[in-house]
Amino acid sequence: MRKYISFLFLALFSLLTCGAASPEAPKREFRGAWMHLIGQTQWMKMNPAQQRDYIRKQFDLLQEAGINAVVFQVRPTADAAYRSELEPWSSWLTGKRGKAPDPIWDPLEFAIEEAHKRGMELHAWLNPYRVTSNPSEVLPPSHMANKYPERFFRYDGKVLFDPAYQENRDFICKVVEDIVSRYDVDAIHIDDYFYPYPVPGKAIPDDASYKKFGNGMNRGDWRRHNVDLLIEQLHSTIKETKPWVRFGISPFGIWRNKKNDPRGSDSNGLENYDSLYADILLWAKNGWVDYLSPQLYWELDKKVAPSRGLAKWWSDNAYGTDIYIGQELQRTMNAPDPKAGRPNELATKIEISRSLPNVKGSIWFHGYWLTGNYKGARTAMASDHYSSLALPPAYGDQKKGPQQVKDISIEIQDGKKFLTWKAPGRKHHESETDAVKYVVYEFYPGEEQNINDPQTIISITPYTRVALPDNEKGVTFAVTAVDRMNRESAPIYLYDK
Repeated sequence: MRKYISFLFLALFSLLTCGAASPEAPKREFRGAWMHLIGQTQWMKMNPAQQRDYIRKQFDLLQEAGINAVVFQVRPTADAAYRSELEPWSSWLTGKRGKAPDPIWDPLEFAIEEAHKRGMELHAWLNPYRVTSNPSEVLPPSHMANKYPERFFRYDGKVLFDPAYQENRDFICKVVEDIVSRYDVDAIHIDDYFYPYPVPGKAIPDDASYKKFGNGMNRGDWRRHNVDLLIEQLHSTIKETKPWVRFGISPFGIWRNKKNDPRGSDSNGLENYDSLYADILLWAKNGWVDYLSPQLYWELDKKVAPSRGLAKWWSDNAYGTDIYIGQELQRTMNAPDPKAGRPNELATKIEISRSLPNVKGSIWFHGYWLTGNYKGARTAMASDHYSSLALPPAYGDQKKGPQQVKDISIEIQDGKKFLTWKAPGRKHHESETDAVKYVVYEFYPGEEQNINDPQTIISITPYTRVALPDNEKGVTFAVTAVDRMNRESAPIYLYDK
């Protein structure tokens, strides 16, 4: 009776906070959350043991909400939340740029381990060009910006890499290669800061580099070309290092407005193409990115930038690239949806993403609002929208995939019941077809044994066993292997008499 009452309470709470349930959750859906360091002063107030405990608790809450990918910030301002010989430790982690954690530990390595333990992906999030975040920060004399001042400029009080310099592109790619080669990340993720966001009355101070490298090009085209070169080189760097590591970009939510380009969206806001010099569509068309997460942080029907229409525009202009809508959780929960008769926009935004052919999920900003259960968002996701487990979308050649698991059986250990299996064999070196996690399905007597039904998934785990209830009999279990590209093997079945 207690369990039944709790279920009714959760269902009622979900209806009150989000309105009617969104469409049935798919088996494949990207459910991400951005976890940023910059601006989050709580990190520098903790010692390493407290920081590790904080990551565990945050990831537990994200898993409870149904999140299957953590986008974890590791390079906010040309610094590092990981062991690096290229850049200093982040002040956002320790309180002072260059100050190492004491005792020393590696947050990125730990975050990867904790995410993978929970069957979640870890996308390492970097800001490519930003060096400082406020006018008061003083860089040490040995810093690259002081050694090679011509390769940087200051804008709105912040120091930034000048995108015109090949030396800068090479260095940024060297940082990425270092991360990809040493860490088991699932993706490299960069955000929306390319050329800086414009400040009225302030021009970008790149006259010297334009004179040096512009070759008579229109300055806007030249700036876009500089960014294009970085994106193409980043893509090549990642794929040459580990072909299975994905490359994702989260651009500002408007490519161009239709009034300036017939291919543009019905919007009137700032544009990637003209203001940030980022030609997102070119990158998608050329296959330089694996996914895009446009930041549609606005309300559904905001006049200058309606996220309802922009979601469809991005789906229609994806060039085959997966789209994961960047959603701002606070605005989503604060804004009512009168068209649907709902007190907030959460259910409607998830419905929209599930209805569009090239939209394969969402990333929520920011994850701390989600773990903090802002206005019941985590509860609503856990009890309704993300109540069934989901795998992220698969990548790569779908004719390839992992081998099946072996020797599935039921074992009793210390009076507890476990479903166990053996992992498929691996090659002598890391491969895209390595089995890195497993999906466990449970089918009741008379139930169709359909592994495409997400309601039958009881676990997504990197381990080769799961605990089972002692009192269940007559059910059939199935186990599949999932490789680094999220491709799934054929199932192996076991009937529990």
